[in-house]
Amino acid sequence: MTFDPVSLGLLAAVLLFAGLCAGVLAGLLGVGGGIVIVPVLFHLFGVVGVDGDVKMHLAVGTSLASIIPTSISSIRSHLKRDAVDKDLLKRWAWAVALGVVVGTILAGVVRGAVLTGVFATVALAVAVHMAFTTENLRLSDHPPTGWLKNLIAGFIGMFSSMMGIGGGTLTVPTLVLCNYPIRRAVATSSALGLIIAVPGAIGFVIGGLRAEDLPPFSLGYVSLLGLLLVAPTSMLTAPLGARMAHTINPRMLRRAFALFLGITSARMFYGLLT
Repeated sequence: MTFDPVSLGLLAAVLLFAGLCAGVLAGLLGVGGGIVIVPVLFHLFGVVGVDGDVKMHLAVGTSLASIIPTSISSIRSHLKRDAVDKDLLKRWAWAVALGVVVGTILAGVVRGAVLTGVFATVALAVAVHMAFTTENLRLSDHPPTGWLKNLIAGFIGMFSSMMGIGGGTLTVPTLVLCNYPIRRAVATSSALGLIIAVPGAIGFVIGGLRAEDLPPFSLGYVSLLGLLLVAPTSMLTAPLGARMAHTINPRMLRRAFALFLGITSARMFYGLLT
């Protein structure tokens, strides 16, 4: 697979822009940027002729790899404001990591259309919840504990790794439904994003080592070209998003979260139907 200079330049420009947007969203919404990176990469890989059987895997794997530096940058900004709940992070970390391992294994054996469907369905469900449920809706007075906490954290890790996202897409609404402040949920989910991204990215590298029809500059299911262009720009703008998260009205933050999820879901469903 080859790229002419014009196509390569356009691809690079779009990737840089995606990285800038992803960084802001990582800090603002605690989503690790994957909510932007995955659909952008998915469609870009299709435009440049990447085989349909691998382009979703490649988008997810590249997104997870790019989330690693973005999450680190976002975490540092939130820690300066003492916004990360370290106790909750310790209680959820191992179950989330275990879910990531399961999700990565599943992603390695299913077709790309399955990953696309998972991404679109989960994103739509969360978008509807954030857009149409009242801010005062609560299912519990506190975050889950015991086996229920482990089950929820495990599912968050599993679906996040299959979607190529940092976990905030699922962690933030889950915690908010349990009477947890949204800004603290955003900050803590940024830290969970790192726990998801590291083993997830490693798993997609290993899972794609023998894959065929990968584009140039790929390491397994991770596009090194995409990583090199997206990661630096997303790290640059993640602190800006983190600062915005502490100044924007929570209602506006909730609506912004739903809007981005809804757009992402629609784009992925469109990709499945065409």
